[in-house]
Amino acid sequence: MMRWMESLVERTGSGGFPTIQKLRSTGSEAAELSHVVPDKGLTVNRALNLLVAVSALILLFPVLLLIALLVRLTSWGPIFYSQVRVGLDRRRPSRAAQNHRRERDLGGQPFTIYKFRTMWVDAEHQSGAVWAQQRDPRVTPVGRLLRQYRLDELPQLFNVLKGEMNIVGPRPERPTIFAELREHIAEYPLRQRAKPGITGLAQINHHYDRSLEDVRTKVHYDLEYIRRQSVAEDFRIMLKTVPVVLLRRGGW
Repeated sequence: MMRWMESLVERTGSGGFPTIQKLRSTGSEAAELSHVVPDKGLTVNRALNLLVAVSALILLFPVLLLIALLVRLTSWGPIFYSQVRVGLDRRRPSRAAQNHRRERDLGGQPFTIYKFRTMWVDAEHQSGAVWAQQRDPRVTPVGRLLRQYRLDELPQLFNVLKGEMNIVGPRPERPTIFAELREHIAEYPLRQRAKPGITGLAQINHHYDRSLEDVRTKVHYDLEYIRRQSVAEDFRIMLKTVPVVLLRRGGW
């Protein structure tokens, strides 16, 4: 088992940690979603996301400026944090094995995601990637407040404008972590059949990931979203995101 996954197992401890066998897929969800076409209803969906992103940026512009100022004044380092994430996989599953143009299958189109910086500079230099935790010492005081209200995600509205993300969709993951998780959760790559989002069915129903079992739970929510993806479903999730944010449900 690779070093990253071993470190997560060590940090999680022995009590209640799911075994790899429990996380293996039966294959039923893979078969059901194998022929889902990415970006169905593309024109209407794109128009909706552009409208919401532009409206939100205009309405929240004073908030964005205030957050940027607070981040700048309270901790050393850049205001924004960027990171490569795995995006939409436009390839049809039947042709994936025939694609020889890529030296390495990342699982989807990589893109750079934007956030307000919530951690101290080089916070993961020693620990590497670890599960989310309450009172995380890597997080700045302002960053903790931003995370509780999910305000650190607001710069991803620019990712929506660029067409890399939607307002609603599965949350994108880093390529290295994506590669680890798809080895242990067989359904994980199926999340990439929809464009990643700022919020999603998993985010309004579950907290930050603290274990592989949390990831598995979110994967099932993500696949359920893909099954019933529509403009009406996106509106429903957007509306349900508001109380989640205001009541700080699942945010640390």
